[in-house]
Amino acid sequence: MKTPRSLLPPALTRWRPATPYVLDTALAALVLFAVSLQWMFPDEGDDPLSWQGWLLGAATAVPLIWRRRTPCATACAVSLATPAQALYHAPPPDVMYGGMVVLYTMAAQTRPVQRRLMLTGWILGVVITMQHQSNQQPFEYAFHLMGLVSAYALGVLTRVQRAYTAELEDRAGRLERERTADTARARAEERARIARDMHDILAHAVSLMVVQAEAGPVVVRKDPDRAEATFDTIASTGREAMEQLRRILGVLKEELPPDGQPVSRLPQPSVTALPELVRQVRQSTGLHAELRTSGTPRPLSSDTEVAAYRVVQEALTNTVKHARASRALVELDWADDHVSLTVTDDGRGPSAGPGGHGLIGIRERAVACGGSAETGGAPGGGFRVAVRLPVAGDREGALG
Repeated sequence: MKTPRSLLPPALTRWRPATPYVLDTALAALVLFAVSLQWMFPDEGDDPLSWQGWLLGAATAVPLIWRRRTPCATACAVSLATPAQALYHAPPPDVMYGGMVVLYTMAAQTRPVQRRLMLTGWILGVVITMQHQSNQQPFEYAFHLMGLVSAYALGVLTRVQRAYTAELEDRAGRLERERTADTARARAEERARIARDMHDILAHAVSLMVVQAEAGPVVVRKDPDRAEATFDTIASTGREAMEQLRRILGVLKEELPPDGQPVSRLPQPSVTALPELVRQVRQSTGLHAELRTSGTPRPLSSDTEVAAYRVVQEALTNTVKHARASRALVELDWADDHVSLTVTDDGRGPSAGPGGHGLIGIRERAVACGGSAETGGAPGGGFRVAVRLPVAGDREGALG
């Protein structure tokens, strides 16, 4: 978002605040020149120019050099010199240039009480001074008063414009900081998500491969045919893990083929892949894993589908690695507004899962989808992971 200040050329933006005295000195010289015109080229009947009159005229212009640093002192100096010049008749000014400049400055820079008192003082001063002069016409009152009021109004508009510009710049700065924070938060969340996925994939695949590899030497001696199937299982598990890792890493680097068409990505795992996951664990590890489903399946959002699959995958991985269990039961219970996933084993109990990265990842996945997770000992012994995830229609409300 561009602010009014950002539309200025960079060189002008740097030069303007760096040279206030240069600008104000030029302004003071211009005012002094304008005041001196009527003396250098007097009309018929005007008083002749005198050095005292010129000094009074200079007193209405020279203080303008310090109008930004000391606006009140400058205004007071000009306010005293202007009526003195008018009453001195050497000659009186046709236009109160210095007065208009100080009223503009006061309106643009000072507090409300100061600028209002200065405006009131100048209006009263002009009226009183003109009453002491002869041959003053009504239009001259209106001319001088309108000049003062117009200068004051221009100063007010400048102050409002500066305040508006400052507010825009502040808002743009806040938006930029918020955008930076949102970007950093999104990156952190994406890194955490990728770390969870890679942990789940690698932990599951490596656990199955370790179990098969440990049993390999025994099977080779006793049953060569079964040994061949065991090594095939190890290779298949490794290939599947590599495939899922490529799928995750593909999100980080979008590659386009020569024809410019995007590379198709394999679908993410979902609840429908749970039977195959349980079957793979059962065949690969010897763990008697079983899946039970109840209720009517409901639609889930894509990230909830992935979370449900990864939760069961991580829970079974922990069972294989730590629980020393012989049985594991995966229960999938569908309700109207949520789906419950429970993985229970008959292993060593809570000591099998003291709260490592896997269990932390399960909780993070559930919370990210608007659900909840509980881990701990099972009622009849063993370990239990229970996760509740909202269905698609209730996910937004759960997150909100």
